Order: sequence, then structure tokens, then C-alpha cells
Amino acid sequence: MSAPPRPQGQPTATTTTDAMNDYMTLPADQPHDSFEAQPGVTRGRPQPLGSTVDAEGINFSVFSEHATRVDLLLFENCDSPQPYRTVRLHPQRHRSFHFWHCHVQGLRAGQVYAYRMDGPRDPVAGGCRFDYRKVLLDPYARANVNSRWERTRAIGPGDNVEYSMRSLVVDLDDYDWEGDAPLRIPMADTVIYEMHVRGFTASPTAGADHPGTFSAVIDKIPHLQELGVTAVELLPVFDFDETQVLRTGPDGTPLRNYWGYDPYGFFAPHTGYCASPHLATHITEFRDMVKAFHKAGIEVILDVVFNHTSEGNEFGPTISFRGAANEAYYHLWPQDRSHYMDFTGCGNAVNANHPIVTKFILESLEYWVSEHHVDGFRFDLASELSRGPMGYEMAVPPALWAIELSQVLAETKIIAEPWDGGGLYQVGRFPGKRWAQWNGPFRDDVRRFVRGDAGITGEVASRLGGSADLFAPQEELPTNSINFVTCHDGFTLNDLVSYDTKHNHANGEADADGTNENFSWNCGIEGPTDDPEVEGLRVRQIKNLLSLLMLSRGVPMLLAGDEFRNSQNGNNNGYCQDGPLSWLDWDQAAAEQETVAFTRGVIALRKRYRTFREPQFFSERLNPRLLPDITWHGTRLHQPGWENPDAHVLACTYGGFDGDPDLHLMLNMYHLGLDFELPEIPGHRWHRVLDTAGPAPHEILPPGAEEPVDAPTYHAQGRSVVLLAALPDEKGTRR
Repeated sequence: MSAPPRPQGQPTATTTTDAMNDYMTLPADQPHDSFEAQPGVTRGRPQPLGSTVDAEGINFSVFSEHATRVDLLLFENCDSPQPYRTVRLHPQRHRSFHFWHCHVQGLRAGQVYAYRMDGPRDPVAGGCRFDYRKVLLDPYARANVNSRWERTRAIGPGDNVEYSMRSLVVDLDDYDWEGDAPLRIPMADTVIYEMHVRGFTASPTAGADHPGTFSAVIDKIPHLQELGVTAVELLPVFDFDETQVLRTGPDGTPLRNYWGYDPYGFFAPHTGYCASPHLATHITEFRDMVKAFHKAGIEVILDVVFNHTSEGNEFGPTISFRGAANEAYYHLWPQDRSHYMDFTGCGNAVNANHPIVTKFILESLEYWVSEHHVDGFRFDLASELSRGPMGYEMAVPPALWAIELSQVLAETKIIAEPWDGGGLYQVGRFPGKRWAQWNGPFRDDVRRFVRGDAGITGEVASRLGGSADLFAPQEELPTNSINFVTCHDGFTLNDLVSYDTKHNHANGEADADGTNENFSWNCGIEGPTDDPEVEGLRVRQIKNLLSLLMLSRGVPMLLAGDEFRNSQNGNNNGYCQDGPLSWLDWDQAAAEQETVAFTRGVIALRKRYRTFREPQFFSERLNPRLLPDITWHGTRLHQPGWENPDAHVLACTYGGFDGDPDLHLMLNMYHLGLDFELPEIPGHRWHRVLDTAGPAPHEILPPGAEEPVDAPTYHAQGRSVVLLAALPDEKGTRR
């Protein structure tokens, strides 16, 4: 039975007010426990949560421990201002413990729905924030629609049904995977490409039929194949509110939530990345993309955000979790539970180790693997997930261990950003053993060394070897280290060598946002220039940075567009820039073929030599030629100069194993060219494989085309990386 329409202009509720919000309570004379049979509505099942299609209709189930009333709203379509039917869930018939559920006959996939909930309003003492006026999404919804959404209506007082988001029932079984199966590429052989779904193809230069969508990404897969990357890491694709940034830039341009690090739909592909969301194609479009990547031999890793949600702090909107179980989903201050603990910098912090929240996180991850064939996850601000009651770090966080030990997730890649906004820093000590971790020290040390900072050769040596100083004490491996020089958060690679300081004025925050210390160097001129010497130096520095990234043990990650010098005009915090500033310019890709070719070549070089992909730390074991796996040098053999505060150079000899030749790597970040002594390998001759100072396209030489070195030294030009290979000499001598 549908709820009768409410007369216009007549009060339907009494209200109470606290310092933060107004809350609605049902009239005191309205019974909560009366039951009236509703046509086509049966008790249903408490599990699984969300909406589940069967032959007779749809089962709905939602969690709320303290709700006293739950109503299911059914809408005709995405744009309906009002529900055509309201199903009241009776607590004695439709509640099992903390789960509210029902089965509605005759409904099918495509049904649009939402909830209203009522209950205690005691944010200070109990933390509950029920407000019957606010329409709630299903936290387990597989798809959502937002065509009528207005964020401000979910914040202020009043009923927001006409301007609410709604959930969408989907049929998960109606898809042909064509035999798709996990690729299971070993971590040691993985090369990650971090990319933004919209930014990858939104520019007109991409030539996409549906720019900025999952579908358009497919058109650019050949480019990624040619580069040689083995995995894409997609910035958040969980449904998020693009209207969350409620301000304009200095020029009056509306700003938007571009990156997507404020989700509300943890089971739903982002509506804004779908070409036809009104046709409920969310699932099909996402799956088509995953299937296409797998056919190309590329894994799909999702950047997931379980540390906070789009609801923000006490002044934020009520979208889902706040209105159903605020006291369970969020860390609240014990002295006054109306306020949110914030370990994320985003207003709230998810209480990941609450049992129901741990269940929620694990089921979300397992869903993306089981139903969407996703290959792994990168966890944003993952250290927040190790916080327990009162926000303290837990020695054994249930949520993280549940993820690590899940049978469904056992062969997926799990990657942590091992810090959070509250100061918890866990690089090298992240809970668990299987977690790979973003290696911030790698980024910083390599940036500093390449720009010319002196006296850090010891740190650079550690990074080349897989950061044993960070990971070995915990009996972890080089493959626990995700090595990166750039990522979405910060300068692009081109901007790293083109700007000394950030230029974030377009964000409308008076250039106060974004990090101030980027370890960058503009090579003599701030920003774009036509000076050929400066441009030549910038290209070489890019090659140096790419070389150190790809020739280090660990798992390298490349930022999308770095291969063709994509620029954000010195903006190092493009979170709100949904426009040409952040979108990839594919005309630039055509114009910068030198760096594209070099990127392709240095990735191939990494794959050529197992030495750089070895999943073990250096141990000084000897190869058949009695060479240790690593020997450190400076310009002179066996003199690395660890204690030299002026050192700008480092060299090492890799003893080859399992068919690899012995290799000699020289890093000269001094501004002048220097002669490096070469070790003698009996019966072998040194050959040049890589020299970043060499003329394009011959900086990297393919197998069989390596150039012999006929001297006991090699002159490495200033600011260059050189790699030599010891190949058998038919004359039996080195020279």
C-alpha cells in the first residue's frame, strides 16, 4: 500500500534542534508497531545486503541497529520527483537483529529505489543522526542515479526527496564474459600505469565517441600495450559526488570533485563515467572495459577509498551512512559524539574495524573481484584502516587482516598508501605481510638525487635495491615496495623538471593547498620555454628519472601522461580541476615521440634483464663468474663515497644470474661529465645498452645492437644514467 500524499503546507513532524542540525521526528501519535499487510510484500531475507533479483521479484536488505522505522521508496524512473510507492518495513516482520528486509514481488532489474529511516536523535551522547526527511541511498547498491541530485538539499533542513540520489537494481547475471579469467601477473613482473578514467579521454584530442567514460578508455588500450605496462591503476571509480566542491576558481569557473576521493557508492561504478547511465549500463560498461584490458594482457587495479566518505563532518550532507548507522560507520569523539574524528583531512574517518564496517569493506572488495574480475586494489590513506576505538593504532587490525586472509582476494594485488591524514606513517611496517606499499622515500630520494642534491648516495643505493632498509626488518621483499616518482597527487613528471614552486591559484585557495616541498628543479627557467638548452636538459632529466624508476628493484608505477610530458601548468593538486588542465592532451602524445619512445624502451629494458625484477634483496651471493650480486662504486672502483657530503655520483656492478649478463650502472648527477672506471670481466667485453645523454632514438639499444666500449673507463656526461652489459668477447679479452 502506498503512503498517502501529505497535504501541502501542513506540518508532518515535530523538530528538535542542536548546534549542528535540525532533525525530524515522527508525530508522537503515529504508531511505529502497527502492521498492515502490503500487497506483494513478504518478509524477505536479511542476507545478502542490498537488492537481489530473483524470479519473483527483488529482495531488499539494509543494516541499521538503532532505527525505529525504515521505509523503502520505489520510483518510476531516475527522474521521478516522488516515489510511486512507499513500503513500510514492520520491525516485527521485516527485521532480523540489525537487518531490515523485505521481498517485493513483480519488480525487476532497473527498479529505482531509496530509503527513509527514523530513530533516536542523540548525536552528542549516542552519535545517532536519524532524520526521516532525508532520502538515503542503499550502501550496498550496485548502481546509483543522480540526475536530480542537489547536495545542498541534503545538508540543510527540509525534505530532499525531489533532489535526492537514488539506487538502481541491476541484474549481475546478464553478461557474457567470453571466458575472461584473472591474469595473475607476478608482482615482480608488474609495471603499473596510474590513470584517471575521465582525464584519460575527456579531451577532444582523444577523438573518443564517448569522452571521459569507461567505454572510451578501451580505444586507448593499444597505446598502453605499446608502452609495455602490465596493469592500470584507476583513480577512484566508486560512485562519488562531482558537485562536492562548492566554489569557483579565480576566473569564475565552477570547480568540481575531479579525483573522486570522496565516495558514497562502494559497490557502484561511478555514474559520471558511464555513457548511458539512464539506461542502467553501469555494470556492462565497466565490465566491457575490464574484459578489454584483460584481452590486452593488462590487469585492472582500483584505487579504493575506505578511509572516509562524501558525507564529511557534522556540517555535511546526509547521503547514506550518516542516516542509517552514523555511530557504527564513523569515528566519533567520545566526549561529544556529534563531532567526527578526522584522520583523513576530509571531515570524517571510517570506523573500519567495527564489525559491520569490516564486513562492508570485505564484501565490497570481494564483489569487485567476483563480479567484475578486478585484479587488485590500492587503498587510499590505508593507515586509517588500522585505527580502532578512540582512533588509536591497532597492532592487529581486523579489517586489514580480513582483507589479507580472504580466500576471494588471495590472488589479487593489495597495495597500501601507508599513511593517513592524522600522522600515522607505516611505510615498511604496515600490518600484514602481503601488502605492497607506496614508497614515499623512493619518490623523495630519487627526486632529490636527480635534481642534484649531494650526499644522499647511500639512500639512493637503498632505493635501487628495493629499499631493504624499510622492508627487510619486517621480513618483507622488494615487491612490497611500489616505486614511484610521480603520481596523481603532486607534480607531473614534466612539471617536476619545469617548476621550482607549485602554481595552484586555479584551485581557488590562494595557492595555499598542495605540498610546498616537491624536490623539483625547473632547469633554469620557471615554466614553458623555447630555450633549446633548457628543453634539452628537461628531456634528459625526464629520462634520468624514468631510468631510475624502471631500473630499481620493486614494482614501478608510472603516472599517465608522463610518457609524453603531460603538464598541469605547475599545479600540484588538481583534485578540483575537471578540465583541460588535468585532461591528457593526445596532441602532446603525438608531438613528444622522443619521450614516448624512451618510456617504451626503458620498460622493455626492465623486462630484458631479470636483475631489475628480482624479488629478493641483494645478499652478496656469487654468480658462476664469482661476481657478487651487487658491488658498489663511485667514479673509481670500490669507492662509493658513502660518507662524502659532496657526492653526486653512484655506480654499481650487478652479477648476472639465470642467463642475465653482468651489468654496470653509472649515475652521474653532477653537472659536468666524469670518467667512471670499469671492472674487468674475464672473457667479456662491456657494451653500452643505455645512455640518457645519447642522441634519440639511440639512448637505448636493443638486443644485438649494443655498442662495445673499448676503454677501461666510460665518460658519463653530466646529468646522465648509463647502463653497460658484459657480453662474451670472441677474443677472450675485455677490450
